[in-house]
Amino acid sequence: MGFKENILSIIIFLPLAGVLAGAFIHKEKVSVIKWFTLTVSVVEFAVSLCLLLWFDPSLTGMQLTKQYAWIPAYNISYQVGIDGLSLLLILLTTFLTPLVLLGSWSYIKQRDKEYYLWFLVLETGMIGVFASIDLVLFYVFWEAMLIPMYLIIGIWGGPRRIYAAVKFFIYTMFGSLLMLIAIIYLYFAHGAQTGTYTFDLLKLYGTSLPTNVQLWLFAAFGLSFAIKVPIFPFHTWLPDAHVEAPTGGSVILAGVLLKMGTYGYMRFAMPLFPAAASAFLPYIAILGIIGIIYGALVAMMQPDIKKLVAYSSVSHLGFVMLGLVALNMQGVDGAVLQMINHGLSTGALFMLVGMLYERRHTREITEFGGIAKTMPVFATIFMIVTLSSIGLPGLNGFIGEFLVLLGSFFAKPLYAVFAGTGVILGAVYMLRTYQKVFWGKITRDENAHLKDLNAREIIIMIPILIMIVWIGVYPKPFLNIMQSASRSYIQYVRPEPAQTNQEQNQLQMPERLK
Repeated sequence: MGFKENILSIIIFLPLAGVLAGAFIHKEKVSVIKWFTLTVSVVEFAVSLCLLLWFDPSLTGMQLTKQYAWIPAYNISYQVGIDGLSLLLILLTTFLTPLVLLGSWSYIKQRDKEYYLWFLVLETGMIGVFASIDLVLFYVFWEAMLIPMYLIIGIWGGPRRIYAAVKFFIYTMFGSLLMLIAIIYLYFAHGAQTGTYTFDLLKLYGTSLPTNVQLWLFAAFGLSFAIKVPIFPFHTWLPDAHVEAPTGGSVILAGVLLKMGTYGYMRFAMPLFPAAASAFLPYIAILGIIGIIYGALVAMMQPDIKKLVAYSSVSHLGFVMLGLVALNMQGVDGAVLQMINHGLSTGALFMLVGMLYERRHTREITEFGGIAKTMPVFATIFMIVTLSSIGLPGLNGFIGEFLVLLGSFFAKPLYAVFAGTGVILGAVYMLRTYQKVFWGKITRDENAHLKDLNAREIIIMIPILIMIVWIGVYPKPFLNIMQSASRSYIQYVRPEPAQTNQEQNQLQMPERLK
């Protein structure tokens, strides 16, 4: 029972242990609760870094696995493990959580204890999703993390918080029930073929199913993940949830929860049902492109900065989906890297918008102008994150979008051409918003006396800025971690025989998509 052998379980349940201990802290001791939960989240991040020491990027398959019988009668087990994809997403989760908690210190004014403890519960759910190998365990964590996010939006959100929370919950729950039905069907189908009834994902890969059955099962999994991404036209819950959620909720929603949809496609829907995935690939690519352009155009028209950033997520995640269906190393690596980039850049934008809202209690773009004069540090950081979001070379957003476009071009040049317009539109709406908010004359007295970022807020932003520049300048360590997972994903989904090393550098999308 060594530390290394149980490292994933420790990482999953450490925040939950913090919740149990924090429950004994009196609710009036707000400062103690804040420091306690922040300490737990920082320790969690430090422990998660141990994964980098023991993860071998050269190996294929799951590592640091652990399995215990949970419900032996139905062969349901507590089974966890990681590959490069789940490792990066777990680290993104543990990285953002302490920053969110620190960023909420002056924002949350009521029921502080419950707010901070629910965030730790949410962290356990999110990490459990990324580490689960058993499908029932995955589903339990998938559903469990809905509860804290529902409460965070519904209790600490804006004026329309109940509407946004219920809409978020209903959309996600509907998709989840379809996925549960598909999981149960897959369990019996595999058992009928092999005589072994299991929910072990690694054993379920390669289950032989008729194409028409695969189509239905893929649709059930795919709809659940499409809602979570969200893919156009299943995105309508997202703007309401983002706008009404407290700043911390928006950061985690954009930074981590949306990635569960793209992660689900890459880990479950596409590899489990390759024949159906092949049939759906062109439609997913088209919806991804529509999302890229639609999200950018709608963001361009928003008068509310937070809603603008929310719609930008629809656009950015369209790039992720396009990269995943390119089925070549460039596209898939770009998609995975773009998951991380979006979590950093868009999460940072939501934090910055929240900091501005705390000072002015409005997010209307027309209410600002010229505030770079009174908030120079804030304006500088916002500019760096803005440039990151629009893909300026040298910052993280460029690498991910470049690889996705490169992979898409190899697959079908027309896809890359249409997707490239999203990059241009992104620059238009982000730079235009920046100009309106930060430059020009100060026309409102309230803006003339705004306080610049304090030390706590600068401390929150510095780690994100470091990651933005690091990935933009030297992405190799991140690409090395993900490549074995990307290659396995392509081999599961592609019907063609394995390629030579030379051919792997030029992997093309199957001919039927051209």
